[in-house]
Amino acid sequence: MLSTQGDECPRPITRRFREKWDKLGLAAEGIARMAKRFYYSHSQGMPANTVFERPTESGASPDEGDSALWPMDQSFPFRDDHMYRVVSFGKTDTGLRRSNNEDAFYVDQQLGVCALADGMGGAAAGELASQLFADTAREVFSVHTADSEEQQLDLLQRTYEMANERILDHVRENPGHAGMGCTAELVRFYDQKFVLGHVGDSRTYLFRNGEFKQLTRDHSLVQDQLDLGLITAEEARKHRLRNVILRAVGTKEALAVDFVRGRLLPGDIFLLCSDGLTDMLEDDAIREVLGIALTIGQKVDQLIEMAKSAGGSDNITVILSKVIQRQ
Repeated sequence: MLSTQGDECPRPITRRFREKWDKLGLAAEGIARMAKRFYYSHSQGMPANTVFERPTESGASPDEGDSALWPMDQSFPFRDDHMYRVVSFGKTDTGLRRSNNEDAFYVDQQLGVCALADGMGGAAAGELASQLFADTAREVFSVHTADSEEQQLDLLQRTYEMANERILDHVRENPGHAGMGCTAELVRFYDQKFVLGHVGDSRTYLFRNGEFKQLTRDHSLVQDQLDLGLITAEEARKHRLRNVILRAVGTKEALAVDFVRGRLLPGDIFLLCSDGLTDMLEDDAIREVLGIALTIGQKVDQLIEMAKSAGGSDNITVILSKVIQRQ
């Protein structure tokens, strides 16, 4: 096989020969990329998404698991901006037991951006932390553009780093708000793909072909105990420490963010939600709502009303995004 990486031309003849040799190398690389993409797009059992972590510039490193990369050549993106469109709708509700709402969200359907944050650290501080994250997401994606997958991931990471620093700066100037922070979900839809960032115990799910799958892993004490087999899933749902989270935006200088990336399919529905929804409703109940013939706005309303009917003990925020194939 002809190698195109770092090989010297076998015989230094003329400039024209060198140019032809270079073109041959580029053609070989292009063919290899196309073959690789064809293989992955037609292989059976290919996962819908892959989870990995990227350290922030401050040096944070993953604290669990190995990195796994989506098997797709980033330098040869498949682009067809007219094939799919993504319709999104979000809503937040205070719930029945809280006097204030510490959740915040941001949806920009045109930019393909959805962000959701659940604040902590007391009423005023929690509301501010979550709103700082939502505002930062709006700012970053309104100002900066991205084409490649790596650039999309850079924008997600920039959002988390900027929001993290802004919350920390606020606490330095307002010591009475020490302990404030927020969970944060952030997804960007582009071409026929998505990239997702996750910190905390808010969640992102994917509903595809009747299957309801959680794309994120809770950064919580109870989740760690569940992973170690110390408690059952049923015990985790009722655990008195289920709201103790181990990672949040704005609590430490070094922030490790989980990233998920994958491809879109027509009919996919993405659900971003705070724990005010998932603490009240079982996955089966959520899946049933996502599968019925309603608009995504109606589904958001129904999920929130169901959570309130089940007790509504916390703020409830829901964002739904549906992938639609253009005719």
